Amino acid sequence: MTENTDLFLEERRQAILARVRAAGRISVSELSEAFGVSPVTIRTDLNILAEEKLITRTHGGAVPFSSLPREVSLAYRMQRQTAAKEEIGKKAAELIHDGDSVFVDSSSTALAIVRHLRERIGLTLITNGIAAASELTDTRDIHIVMPGGQFRHEMASLVGVDGLDILKAYNISKGFFGAYGISLEAGLTDISPEEARIKKAIAGMCREVICVLDSTKWEKIGAASFASIEQIDQVITCAAAGQSSSPFIDEIKNKGVKVTLLKL
Repeated sequence: MTENTDLFLEERRQAILARVRAAGRISVSELSEAFGVSPVTIRTDLNILAEEKLITRTHGGAVPFSSLPREVSLAYRMQRQTAAKEEIGKKAAELIHDGDSVFVDSSSTALAIVRHLRERIGLTLITNGIAAASELTDTRDIHIVMPGGQFRHEMASLVGVDGLDILKAYNISKGFFGAYGISLEAGLTDISPEEARIKKAIAGMCREVICVLDSTKWEKIGAASFASIEQIDQVITCAAAGQSSSPFIDEIKNKGVKVTLLKL
C-alpha cells in the first residue's frame, strides 16, 4: 500500500480519535482505508492512543476509552439471568459422562453446569473457578484438578498460564466456556484480559470447545478474545421470550458451529 503522507502524524491520530468517538467502535481495516495507510501503521497509532487512555484496544480495532463496561463480581452475575443459566447448565451437563475429563471455567453459567454433575462417577473436572471446585468438594467420585495461578477476587478464580503444565497429563475431551460476548468478528471475548489469556490457552487443549451463554451475550464484544468462531464446536444458548432464532444465530450455524437454542 502507498501510504498517504498528507496528514502529519499527530493530526492523523487526532482524526482517528475523533472517528472512534463518533462511531463508538471501529476496525483497523476501516481506518486503514479511510486514511490511506497500512494496517500496521494504524495499529501503531491505536496502541499509542490506548497508552494515553484515549481509546481502548479491542480485537481488530478500538472503542472509546470509557465505553467498555467494568467487570462485575461472580456473586452479582449469579443473580442475573438465573433461569437461562439453569437451563443452559442442565443441557450442557448432559454432554458430560462418567469417566470424562472436562474443563469448566469460572463463569456463572459454567458454574450452573457443575451443579448437575454430582452423580457422575470417575469424572475428572478441571477448573480455574474456586466456586465450581467448592460445589463438588463432598463428592468422592469426582476428581477435581485446579491449575495454579493468581487469585482474582472479582471471579473467585485462578489466572495465569504458568501453572498450566499440570494439564498436559490430561486428555480434555470437552471445554465449557462462558463469555462476556460472542460475535462473528471477535469470536468469544471476556472483559478481563487475564481471564481471556487462561481461557485461550486451555481452549487449545480441548478436543471440543463448547460455549455456554444466554441471549444477552449475542453480538457483544469484550476487551479480549480467547477463541475464534472457527474454534468453537458448539454453542448452547437460549432464545429470548417469543424468539425462535435470529440472523446472528443463523450466521453462526453457517460457519459450521452446532447451536443448541433452548426456549425458556
